[in-house]
Amino acid sequence: MPLVFLAVLISLGNLLPGIAIGASLSHQQAMRIGGQVWQNECAGTLAGLTSWNAGEDFASLGIGHFIWYPAGRRGPFEESFPKLLDYLQSRGAKLPAWLRSTNDATCPWNSRTEFLAAQSSARMIGLRKFLAATIDLQADFLVHRLHDSLPKILAAAPASERAALARQFDRVGRSAQGSYALVDYVNFKGEGTLATERYRGRGWGLLQVLEQMSASSQSDSAARDFARAAAAVLRERVANAPPQRHEERWLRGWLARVATYARA
Repeated sequence: MPLVFLAVLISLGNLLPGIAIGASLSHQQAMRIGGQVWQNECAGTLAGLTSWNAGEDFASLGIGHFIWYPAGRRGPFEESFPKLLDYLQSRGAKLPAWLRSTNDATCPWNSRTEFLAAQSSARMIGLRKFLAATIDLQADFLVHRLHDSLPKILAAAPASERAALARQFDRVGRSAQGSYALVDYVNFKGEGTLATERYRGRGWGLLQVLEQMSASSQSDSAARDFARAAAAVLRERVANAPPQRHEERWLRGWLARVATYARA
């Protein structure tokens, strides 16, 4: 059944009259999307639930590879793992004792070298078991994050563009495939609203993809339009990235990922 996937704030109805506020995805639908996100991030493996990728200065945890920075360190990308922990606790999940007592929910491993050396430690094994036991709630969190994204995107956009952006969001979310694309991309590359997530003044999040869609001709398939727009935004990101980051090494995988948005 087609799904209208607009955000949940009542005030949005006043901001964008004439655009309906739709229903959320069901838990079963969230689980299917969460399974695909897990596959995208770490091939659906249990080992992949606790990762620290080469070239990055943060741990990537759970089915969405939620970012967790070490103590005293913050990078340009939005940290999402502490928000996941808050969500899991709000849903009744019992965190491991050491995780509850971690100061300000900061990653206890200070580097990728430390993290990899600890893969067989009791703490890491316990963390992996906890993440494996809460996969269903992590899938719900992915949808929860998307619900929160549209108000942020509209607030960051010029007033003249908000209605067009919301219509594109709604258009993509009217199919199960489009809903997956929205959930995955906002987890993958963020909302696109943070000033720190810019190269040469240009972002690469969901906001920029919706802007790219609004500026392009539309086909009958919103999911295909979204996939094409996402690929264009990611290519622009790589072109604008500082040369020392060598982001071209990731582009092929990124494009393969967004290509899944266009498949039935």
